[in-house]
Amino acid sequence: MMRSNFVGTNNVRWFSLLTLAAVLAILPMLSWGGQPSSKTTATGCTVKSTNYLGWKAEQLQNRWVTLEIVPQIGGRLMQVTFNGHDFLYINSQAQGQVFTPETTGRGPRNYGGDKIWPLPEGNQDEQHWLQGGFQPLDYGVYTLQVLSHGPTCAVRMTGPPSPDIGQRYIREISIGSDSPVISFHNVMQNTSGFPQTWSEQTISEYPTHNADGTLNTKLWSVTELNPQSAYPGGYHVETGPQDNEAYSVSDGNLRVHWNNISQEVWIDSPSGWLAGIDGSTGYTMVERHHIDHTAEYPGKATIIFYSAGARRQRPPQTQTATPPATQPQLQPSAQAPTPPESQRQNQPPSDGTFIEEEVNSPMVELAPGETYSLDTTWYPTRMGEDFKTTTWAGVVGTPLTATRTSDGLVLSGNFGVFYAGTLVAHLYPGRELTQTLTSVTPFEPVQLQTTIQAPPNISRVSVHLVDANGVDRGPLGEVLVNPPPPQQNRFQ
Repeated sequence: MMRSNFVGTNNVRWFSLLTLAAVLAILPMLSWGGQPSSKTTATGCTVKSTNYLGWKAEQLQNRWVTLEIVPQIGGRLMQVTFNGHDFLYINSQAQGQVFTPETTGRGPRNYGGDKIWPLPEGNQDEQHWLQGGFQPLDYGVYTLQVLSHGPTCAVRMTGPPSPDIGQRYIREISIGSDSPVISFHNVMQNTSGFPQTWSEQTISEYPTHNADGTLNTKLWSVTELNPQSAYPGGYHVETGPQDNEAYSVSDGNLRVHWNNISQEVWIDSPSGWLAGIDGSTGYTMVERHHIDHTAEYPGKATIIFYSAGARRQRPPQTQTATPPATQPQLQPSAQAPTPPESQRQNQPPSDGTFIEEEVNSPMVELAPGETYSLDTTWYPTRMGEDFKTTTWAGVVGTPLTATRTSDGLVLSGNFGVFYAGTLVAHLYPGRELTQTLTSVTPFEPVQLQTTIQAPPNISRVSVHLVDANGVDRGPLGEVLVNPPPPQQNRFQ
């Protein structure tokens, strides 16, 4: 959406002079993208041009998150910083570089960050995209336009057309001023002269090493399994060892524990969410997208987890390991092997290992010039590795419980929230009663342990998150009271 500056048709001389003065005043602020290089709004978000690790970048920032966007290297979001924590992987050997057709074949080719790719991949026919070499969709220079400065701060990046598959990508990335939530509007456009069918995929890469350079063995990628999955066991191991101990199933979810083994797993998850969990710091990123249950997805997968590890296969079994014959074929033990001490100590940051969390769109046929959009939303928060599930309000570690005691009704549970605000208890049955519990912030885990006074007939409790603007963001949990209230004689 191109923006225009409407001046009007008034020809009065003083109005023209004022307009000229306003234009001259903002000229020093113009950025390389043709928009003001920095603007702070009263609503608390900013957009400005900057240099990020040697790249020409655009920075979106509010009090919660800082986004570093680099259009010239394939329209990538290179970093999300939340409470001082950098979420995304960046290849240090590629920092500040801009690959060209002449340089792509030499040295590191993966920048890191977050990007878009087409699916399916392969070289067997024209209906597959051959990854490798210089691809405009992956390496091309995108043009950037600032769409808004507030109350939403948003940019759009428009990529070059790809001559080999006739596609163009257009990305809009935005944040508000009152939460760390990040919104993406990812568009693929058919730039050829005939109908074509493709899927678009978002790829987000996360680092596998700690700040001190040691490998982080407390990384998890989680998504909900499909009870009617097309895959035996609920997921499909595309590459890597079939009996990899990285894979486990619990609470209806597939949990992939990074263990430095190169692997890829496909999931036909029906719920449209995935979570990346760093158990060593507690920082968690939840990503949501809409699932079209009537559509065909590439390889039937709505979500893919890929690990770029140093090893190609699982290490030999130890004497205490469960014999392979007793392990389910596609649901190995949840406990992944710990790398040897020599691998974990004094190891420099590895630029060859990272985790990819990938979201797929359906296969879509587009006529010439037609577009399709894959909208996704990111929710950064902080909790821990005991992740069970996510709601629209936050993430759940220890689920909510409500226990009646002589002192009152005890509510407990561990959570992470997506918005700053207040937890409120809703008490049932009959006319709804509410009680305010505690203030919360996305920066810190929520360890709920509180006693409230409630009427004796209360049998159900739901805990909601109400944000700082008074908007109810939904429940973190709803449970029956234990023990239940005594039965009342209706004739008394």
